[in-house]
Amino acid sequence: MEKQWYTISVYSENNVGLLNRISGIFLKRHINIESLNVSKSEIEHVSKFTIVIYSTEDWARKIVGQIEKQIEVIKAYYHTDDDTIYQESALFKIASDLLFDERQIQNIIKESNSQIVTVARDFFVLAKTGRRHEIDEMHDALESYGIMQFVRSGRIAVTKATMPITKILEEFQNQ
Repeated sequence: MEKQWYTISVYSENNVGLLNRISGIFLKRHINIESLNVSKSEIEHVSKFTIVIYSTEDWARKIVGQIEKQIEVIKAYYHTDDDTIYQESALFKIASDLLFDERQIQNIIKESNSQIVTVARDFFVLAKTGRRHEIDEMHDALESYGIMQFVRSGRIAVTKATMPITKILEEFQNQ
């Protein structure tokens, strides 16, 4: 089977230790978690894990099955990139003098559709939201000027198709 990017969505109760157990599932199989985000979901009192891996469909399916065995997990799914709409965010801290002295920096900001978040005497901060490759391209363009700090978020994603999780939860609550 061919490897590709998979986004795993996990809906769960918000309990201590679950993240550790879920990450252990990947560790046992020597599969690297490329991106991880945990937040509240569209359903009250339910958390959503968004995990990105580069693997085969067979391994993605097996991992989802193992994750669903965790007591706090309500439901888990895996999706290809074509099945989802996704974004990442990044912050770049750059020396302030470059903003005024290097015309190319202004061009990079404009062409990348990034935003200046703050400007201080010694630095300014740029925010960029987009796909991983767009953030990588901006990083590469700014790298030669000197990046003081850089941070990237985990992927956030929604599926193009309707998710049956709401119906599952309604049935779960009515039991």
